Amino acid sequence: MTEGKVTGLIRKVSGPLVVADGMRKARMFDVVLVSDKKLIGEIIEVKGDLASIQVYEETGGLGPGEPVESTGEPLSVELGPGLVESIYDGIQRPLDVIRKQVGDRITRGIRVPGLSREKKWEFTATAKVGDEVGGGDILGTVPETTLVEHRILVPPGVAGTITKLSSGSFTVDDIISELDGDGDGTKHELKLMHKWPVRVARPYRERLTPEEPLVTGQRVIDAFFPIAKGGTACVPGPFGAGKTIIQHQLAKWADAEIVIFIGCGERGNEMTDVLMEFPELTDPRSGEPLMKRTVLVANTSNMPVAAREASIYTGITIAEYFRDMGYSVALMADSTSRWAEALREMSGRLEEMPGEEGYPAYLPARAAQFYERAGRVICLGKDGRIGALSAVGAVSPPGGDLSDPVVQATLKVVKVFWSLEDWLAYERHFPAINWLTSYSLYHDSLEAYFRTEVSEEWGEMRATTMRILQQEAELKEIARLVGVDALSNRDRLILGTAKAVREDFLHQNAFDEIDTYTSFPKQYKMLRNIMTFNRQAREAVEQGVQAEELFALPVNGEISRSRYVPESELDELDEIEGKIGSEIKGLIEKRVGAEEPV
Repeated sequence: MTEGKVTGLIRKVSGPLVVADGMRKARMFDVVLVSDKKLIGEIIEVKGDLASIQVYEETGGLGPGEPVESTGEPLSVELGPGLVESIYDGIQRPLDVIRKQVGDRITRGIRVPGLSREKKWEFTATAKVGDEVGGGDILGTVPETTLVEHRILVPPGVAGTITKLSSGSFTVDDIISELDGDGDGTKHELKLMHKWPVRVARPYRERLTPEEPLVTGQRVIDAFFPIAKGGTACVPGPFGAGKTIIQHQLAKWADAEIVIFIGCGERGNEMTDVLMEFPELTDPRSGEPLMKRTVLVANTSNMPVAAREASIYTGITIAEYFRDMGYSVALMADSTSRWAEALREMSGRLEEMPGEEGYPAYLPARAAQFYERAGRVICLGKDGRIGALSAVGAVSPPGGDLSDPVVQATLKVVKVFWSLEDWLAYERHFPAINWLTSYSLYHDSLEAYFRTEVSEEWGEMRATTMRILQQEAELKEIARLVGVDALSNRDRLILGTAKAVREDFLHQNAFDEIDTYTSFPKQYKMLRNIMTFNRQAREAVEQGVQAEELFALPVNGEISRSRYVPESELDELDEIEGKIGSEIKGLIEKRVGAEEPV
C-alpha cells in the first residue's frame, strides 16, 4: 500500500455521511474513495478506528462492508491555464467535459481533472536560467484568453535556482522548469499547473488597507454603501427581493479583472440563467465576451448537499490564485445560507451538540474563516505586486429574518451590509436595498479616493442626501397622522426632494441598456443636480414660493430622465444644472412681481 493511504470498510451510511472502520491512521480532511464506485469524499472526523466521511456524491445503494480508501491527500484544486471560461461543480469537476462524456446527468464516481491534459498552451518565459526564485515569483506568461494574461507562478513554499526554463507549447502536465533547491541537491520540477488544498488560505507578504472602491455601476451601492477592492459585503434578503439579480449585476459590471461566481445550492433555473447570460454578455471595457474573464462554480440545489460545503472553498481558492498574480478579483457566493444548511445537515448526522436553530456552534468561526480570505495584499514574489480579492455573499434567511444565525454570523465579519427588503421589491423599486438600514464601514478609507477622483464635495453631498432621506422617514410618520397638507412648505420640499432621490437616483433598471450601469462622473452629476435643485428651492421657499410650484417646473422632468442619458453625452447633465437656476429664479421673480403693489 502506498505511504499515506489507508483502507477500511464501511460500517454505516447516513445520507451523505459514511462511517468507515479501520481508519486509525487516516488524517482529517484527507480525500477518500468510497466503495467500488470510487465516490469522492472527505474525512471530517476521526475517533479511534472510525472515520466519518462526507461524500460529495449520491450515496444511495451503498452498504456496510464496502471498501473505503484514503488517497492521503487533502481536497485540492488544480491551478493553472484553463480555469478562465470554465464551469465547475463544487469539487472542480468541469461540467461541460462531463456532459460530453456521459450526457446531461452526472454519473457517480466519474473522475475528470479540473484542467485539460490535452490542450497545449503557449508559454513565454520571463525569468531566466540562473535566477534565484521563490514562492510567488513569475516564471512566465500564458495568453489564456484575450482578456487574461495567465502568470505562471512558483508555488508557495518552493525556492531555488533555475537550472532549466523553456518557452514553447506545453500541456499543464509538462515540465517547464527545474529548480536546484538550496544547493542540497533537492530538485523541484515545475509545471504550468500546481495543486493547492482548498481549506488552506494561500499565503501573501503583507495585508494592506483597502483604499479604492470596487466600482459596480449600481448607484445605491457606489454612492452610499460602497465596497472597497479587497473588501467584504453581505446581501441578506427574503425570497423575491432580488439577491441573485444584484449578484449578477456585480458580476457583470464590477471593475474587477477576474470574476468568480459561485452558485452554492441555488435553484437550477437561476444557475441556468447565469450560464446562458454570461457567454452572451459583453465586457464593457474591452468589448469581448464577459466569460473571457469569468470562472463559474455551479453547485445547484439538486446536487449532493455535502458538495455545497466544498464549493465556496473551491471558488475562493481559485480567486486567491488570481489575486496572487496581481489581479483584482471579485467573488460572488450565492448563497451562503445553503452552505450553512449543508454544515447543519452534516453536524446533525455527526450527532454534534446543536447551536442556535440547529446550526453547529462553529458556524460563526467558519464564516469568519471564509471572509477573512478576502483582502488587498502585497503578493509573494520579488516584484511587490498588489492583488485584491473582494468577497460578496448573499444570505437567504427564512422570511427575511435578519436575526437568523447565518446573517448574524456574517454581519460580525463583513464591513458592508446591503439590506434587501421585499416591500421595496413589491413597490417595483430595484435594487431593493433599504437606504435607512444598510451601511458601509469603508467610507473613511475611501474618502481620499472620492475627493481626488470624483469631487471635493462628494462626501458632503452624500451626507446631505442621506440626511434628507432620514428626514423623509420621520416626516412620513407625521404625514400619516395629520396628512401631507398639514406639513409646512419646507417639510413638503424635503419630501419632494427625497422622492426625487429615491425614484430618479436610487432606482435603477437592470434591464435597460443605459440605466443598468452608471459611471462615477454620471452619478456625481445626477446627484449634484438633485442637490442643487434642493438648495435653490429652499431659498425660493424662504421667499414664499410653494413647494408644489417648484416641483411643477419643467426641469424636474429632465432631472428624472437623467439616468437615460448615455455616458457619452454627460454634457446634457451640466446644462440641466444651468436650467435649474434660471427656472427657479424665474419663479421667484414671478412671485415677487405678484406681491408688489400696483
